[in-house]
Amino acid sequence: MSSAPPQTALDAPPEAAAAEDHLAADDAAANAAAFSPVRHAHKFGGSSLADADRYRVAVGLLDDGANERIAVVSAMQGVTDALVALVDAQESGRDWKPGWSALRERHLAAALSLDPHRRHGVLEALEAEFVQLRDMLENMHSRDEKTPQAVPGLGEVWSSYLLHAALGGEAAGWARLDAREVLVAHVGEMGMAVNWQLSRKNLAEWRERHRAPNVVVTGFIARDEYGYAVTLGRNGSDYSAGIFANLFGADALTIWTDVDGVLSADPRLVPDAVCLPSMSYAEACELAYFGAKVLHPQTMAPVQKLGIPLRIRNTRNPQAPGTLISPSAQPGDAPVKGLSLVHDLAVLELVGNGMVGVPGAAERLFGALSAAGVSVIMISQGSSEHSICCVVRADQAEYGRKTVVAAFAGAMADGQAQHVQLTQDICVLAAVGDGMVGQPGVAARLFDGLAKARINLRAIAQGAGERNISVAIAARDATRALRAAHSAFWLSPQCISIGVIGPGKVGRALLAQLAAAQPRFQRETRPQHRLDLRLRALADSRRMHLAPRALAFDAHALDAESEPLDLDRFAEHVRAEHIPHALIVDCSGSEAVAARYPEWLAAGIHVVTPSKHAGAGPLERYEAIRDAARHGGQFRYEATVGAGLPVIQTLRSLLDTGDELTEVEGILSGTLAWLFNRYDGRTPFSQLVREAHELGYTEPDPRDDLSGTDVARKLVILAREAGRPLSLEQIEVESLVPEQLREVSKDEFFRRLDELDAPLQQRFNAARAAGLSLRYLARLDRDGRASVGVVTPQPGHAALHGALTDNLIQFRTRRYADNPLVVQGPGAGPDVTAAGVFGDLLTIAQTLGARA
Repeated sequence: MSSAPPQTALDAPPEAAAAEDHLAADDAAANAAAFSPVRHAHKFGGSSLADADRYRVAVGLLDDGANERIAVVSAMQGVTDALVALVDAQESGRDWKPGWSALRERHLAAALSLDPHRRHGVLEALEAEFVQLRDMLENMHSRDEKTPQAVPGLGEVWSSYLLHAALGGEAAGWARLDAREVLVAHVGEMGMAVNWQLSRKNLAEWRERHRAPNVVVTGFIARDEYGYAVTLGRNGSDYSAGIFANLFGADALTIWTDVDGVLSADPRLVPDAVCLPSMSYAEACELAYFGAKVLHPQTMAPVQKLGIPLRIRNTRNPQAPGTLISPSAQPGDAPVKGLSLVHDLAVLELVGNGMVGVPGAAERLFGALSAAGVSVIMISQGSSEHSICCVVRADQAEYGRKTVVAAFAGAMADGQAQHVQLTQDICVLAAVGDGMVGQPGVAARLFDGLAKARINLRAIAQGAGERNISVAIAARDATRALRAAHSAFWLSPQCISIGVIGPGKVGRALLAQLAAAQPRFQRETRPQHRLDLRLRALADSRRMHLAPRALAFDAHALDAESEPLDLDRFAEHVRAEHIPHALIVDCSGSEAVAARYPEWLAAGIHVVTPSKHAGAGPLERYEAIRDAARHGGQFRYEATVGAGLPVIQTLRSLLDTGDELTEVEGILSGTLAWLFNRYDGRTPFSQLVREAHELGYTEPDPRDDLSGTDVARKLVILAREAGRPLSLEQIEVESLVPEQLREVSKDEFFRRLDELDAPLQQRFNAARAAGLSLRYLARLDRDGRASVGVVTPQPGHAALHGALTDNLIQFRTRRYADNPLVVQGPGAGPDVTAAGVFGDLLTIAQTLGARA
């Protein structure tokens, strides 16, 4: 029979059973003294029993060396849903017979495969079971109203027949226990509760009749105090496993599933989630409550009372050790063991000035919600008592709001309470770990990680036990928040979504440097030192390639696959919801791209650039960029002045430590440095320009270097960094290009290049007569005057002692008044410029928590 016959009375009334809903520790101790063999309990989930082959795998896993074994089984994968569908079909008048036939054929096929010689009678037993199911469905409306409750648990009964046969049945020392013969449960305040006294008594009587050392037990099902079949709720087979591990006095319980153990976060949302080697009971209970699918929230109680260790393991990867759950877990590198999300919630908030200092407001609020059957997930109240908010299920939110409005109608009429506010589309992110207890800074670490990912917190709650911190956030931010929190506790590599615009010389050099560094970042064994840089978007002036996961660090990706450039889509793609941090590198030198910086920064996208358009462009746009960076993403531009030299970093350090800039002077162009270091009056200047162009030291059109505009832009950037609102138009710029050559074509310019020679030769001769040399310098004096042009530095000036292409910047400050601070080194070339960009990128990564 597949369901126990109704009884009018049991050995104890429901009231007595409820009073004894605790685990009898004394009885367990007596059992332990009476029996000395090693006794292991195992539970197999539906995915581990999907077909006959999986049952055979389970047989092998049960051969674990224990003297006595208890195997608790779920239904075959998908069977419980199919049984529920049969009941729904019958109740709605639809044809249920095809579904019944499919289930029957599936189980009979498995029976023939596992018991081909029919030695264990499993085929006949299942045939009888399906005849009874058919009878139950056909006569459902005429039977007792409890009948539909018995159907969903039949899959476990059928599964127990199959595993029992696969193990060799009674002849091999295995008995089969239908849990409804033993387990008595009823609906309690917190869900299904076990009558432990009756269940222990029933099991003792059953064991007197069945002396086999090993037992196959049906999970999920039980009977109530009146003998009716009941189920323990979804995932109740885990609960059954904990119950029977306790009832049998098992030394250990293994739950076999299709994952390697308990993971630090949902791997579908956090690809870098790790399997936790160990957890405490308390940690597991918290994670189970907050939605960790691998555990049922009630599973822990029965094993926790007796201190039975529980291990989660993977039937498809049995070599993996899994996760051990025991009274105390080994401490890990991070105080947080796991992170979980609870979806489909809402925030309900009661606000009232009249509640301040008035006792009973919270009691009235939560009493009303409890009476209305509204489940409260989380509670938060400010110390001012001006407002109380709680998180409730979304499907109960509006009903809860009306309930609270009704409960406080009088207070609202009197002006003591102002309003009841409801915010929908909420998720709760929970951080769980025993390592949080008594350790300062854990909450700060969580909130800092969320802040860096620009996650706004709607409510915060932390229990006095310090094992859990929960935050309510907007549902749209849930995935990004989970990734950010996971990275904040070093459970995964620090991950940054990157978009690169402008794969020219500098862009290609940067991609090559990133490609070379990435293996080193990924090999790092210390999680806090790993860095996960994902190139997810690449663009030039016309095209872009957006990758769902990541691109190779290679500019040829644009040639392989591309679409027309759309900067809005580009930025939206880089700022991926599943990756907490986003960064755009602009190597394009485009005014149109620089104009987008304020909106990107405001959206939390970090921006790195070697382009001078942002720093030296219109003052209004520059101020908008700086303002957005103060409240949004970080803006770094070290490579705009001096390529890879720490020019801006040095100036910033001086100013941040309280120094005051009085003067800047230096060589800010590697091209012009090379030209004037080589110019000795004997070789015509035009010949040197041609030589520099052939060596790649100049821009494609040398006038871009010779005009002095690029140097002037760098001086503007330095002045603005020092707090001086200088614009390009305010700088005296000396162009080395004669006026008659400024508007001609590039080809004509090269033909007439010798027209540069006479004016410079004349100036060189005059300087030489005075014992001086020519250099092209930028200068910002203490009065704010700025100039760029050819000068004759006095002997001993630092500009006279640089290498051929060196940039040289000297800062004169209040501290460095007599002997200026000099930054000198190669200031041009794709590799050193790309290195400056790369350095900015790593600096941002370090502020986000990485330690690369």
